[in-house]
Amino acid sequence: MNGMKRVFIALTGASGSVYGLRLAEQLCLSGIEVTFCASMSGAEVCRMETGLDLSGDLEGAERRLQAHLEVTDGVRLVHFEDLFCHAASGSAAPDAMIVIPCSMGTLARIAAGISGSLIERCADVMLKERRPLLLVPRETPLSDIHLENMLRLSRAGAKILPAMPAFYTRPESVLDMVDFVVGKALDQLGIDHDLYPRWGA
Repeated sequence: MNGMKRVFIALTGASGSVYGLRLAEQLCLSGIEVTFCASMSGAEVCRMETGLDLSGDLEGAERRLQAHLEVTDGVRLVHFEDLFCHAASGSAAPDAMIVIPCSMGTLARIAAGISGSLIERCADVMLKERRPLLLVPRETPLSDIHLENMLRLSRAGAKILPAMPAFYTRPESVLDMVDFVVGKALDQLGIDHDLYPRWGA
């Protein structure tokens, strides 16, 4: 494992909440401190897709998140409007940030430099501080606007990792396909894992 200690995970309104939750679980198991944030629509989609309710008071929602991930510590839930969170400042920025899944609306606002929420502000901080920012879009088909926004962000230093499972691994379950995408995200962070077999292994 590399020297990464703190990672910010953002869950937005695209389908695929399981990707963000599985990544948070794996980071916690690796001993990395996770700050977890869900946008309003991200929390709604998460509840619809997984049954995990991140609404209500932050303390109760954090306990439900920990129970869902089956961890007792290592993950902190923050509100998407909390612009006083440490991650909103370049002087206390996390080592890396992953927006997983990343909606096209969130991607567009990050590309435009709009910081109307903690998620957008943290992404802005990562770009200006030249720290790893990984965006995992889950949308199809892609319009010219989507593609142009992704290119703009790639040129600004972000990495674009679409949620595209591979099939050479011969997945036997949905979790196998999820793990491929999560494993690719961990690869970009330089974190060891055994979520999927390597090509030729």
